[in-house]
Amino acid sequence: MSDGDGERESTTDRGEDPPVRRVSDWDAERLRDLAAEHGTPLYVQGLDRVRENCERLLAAFPDADVRYAVKAHTGRAVLEAVRGAGLDAECASAGEVDRALAAGFGGSRLHYTAVNPPARDLDYVVDAAETEPDLTVTAGAVDTLDRLAERGYDGRVCVRVNPGVGAGHHEKVRTGGAAKFGVPHDRAAEAAREAAERFDVVGIHAHPGSGIDPDQLDSHRELVARMGDLARELIEPSEDAGDAPGGADPVDLEYVDVGGGFGVPYEEDAPPLDLPAVAAATREAVAPLPAGVDLAIEPGRYVAADAGVLLTRVNTVKPTPTETVAGVDAGMTDLLRPAMYDAYHPISNLGGGRKRDGSDGENGASAPAEREATPVTVAGPICETGDAFCRNRALADPARGDLLAVGVAGAYGYEMASQYNSRPRPAEVALDDGTATIARRREALDDLTAVERESTPGGDGAEADR
Repeated sequence: MSDGDGERESTTDRGEDPPVRRVSDWDAERLRDLAAEHGTPLYVQGLDRVRENCERLLAAFPDADVRYAVKAHTGRAVLEAVRGAGLDAECASAGEVDRALAAGFGGSRLHYTAVNPPARDLDYVVDAAETEPDLTVTAGAVDTLDRLAERGYDGRVCVRVNPGVGAGHHEKVRTGGAAKFGVPHDRAAEAAREAAERFDVVGIHAHPGSGIDPDQLDSHRELVARMGDLARELIEPSEDAGDAPGGADPVDLEYVDVGGGFGVPYEEDAPPLDLPAVAAATREAVAPLPAGVDLAIEPGRYVAADAGVLLTRVNTVKPTPTETVAGVDAGMTDLLRPAMYDAYHPISNLGGGRKRDGSDGENGASAPAEREATPVTVAGPICETGDAFCRNRALADPARGDLLAVGVAGAYGYEMASQYNSRPRPAEVALDDGTATIARRREALDDLTAVERESTPGGDGAEADR
């Protein structure tokens, strides 16, 4: 049954908790129509689904400050949907802060959480804080705190902590134990107390990693527990703390931020993350927080991932003795995750192509359901061996012209797109209550050289920064 925005009601939507939006739950006819109208590669993002995911998080964490990790999907349509649903914005760069401000987030709902921030980013955020004094800056190094002070900043600060434990779907995104992220746990209390002498220290922060699955919840609970212990140490210091740098004065925290990283099921038979159970375990691990100190979380993937699909068209079919290679017009420049993380994305053949003998199928297209499943490698047009969305996966025998839907592509899809091989980035359509609008236009070849044509001959690019 269609719900009017290109998605169909699934059995999980009708009863299971939490619901899961599988690639098969999208309305295939609607997706075919969108691809015909707007071309491929094409991202499709369901804003109704974004709101549903926000509402599910707020229901599971009713007493927490829920902040959307903007890096998962920065599009204006998604940001406005998230803001309207009641989530705050957690930004990893000056660019994300700028996008969030443009989408209507005020300073009290903005949290800048950068890693090794470039000078121009700090300059921008410090300037922004002049007009948005409730904006909070999270610093993961004492050196970053010094750089803020050098710029005259004395506003709201959160200290990022490296808790020594992490989790996530791939070693490249397990941030909790990586030295790059946060002040080491054994020095965090000292750093926070010293920071409180220069800034308004309002919180402490840690993030375990991205894409945490049900098997990694023990690591998540350990991180949360360590952050709860640190918060109590800062707010109610022991007598021994008086001998430490920064003294034993309590730090008046407003919140303890334990990050996000809540996983979503990419594989068709993967179980969903039990969000209510995660919420209960989080509250248990962090409790008891002192009165007036809130819990904060920063989900990104959970909000946007299953709200999006990537549509791509088969342009070349190459049979080999071991597999069939389906060449498509999308590649690692459009969806990097499979090449970078060996990530699995479900793929559904929506048909529309011609039969192998060159004749049309029913209604001008051969139905994938009538074709035999065969080992298929779906490969893109990039001159890299790693440019493949899947290898030897059982899919309906592909035909040239078939439309493929790559599911669970709404988070870290378009955001990681590039112009490698001088390929323009794809278009994106936002679906909202049955209405489709262009959220991001397709880049043209002229866009690839725009910054070169606009630069000043012999200049150093400084004009572009302004």
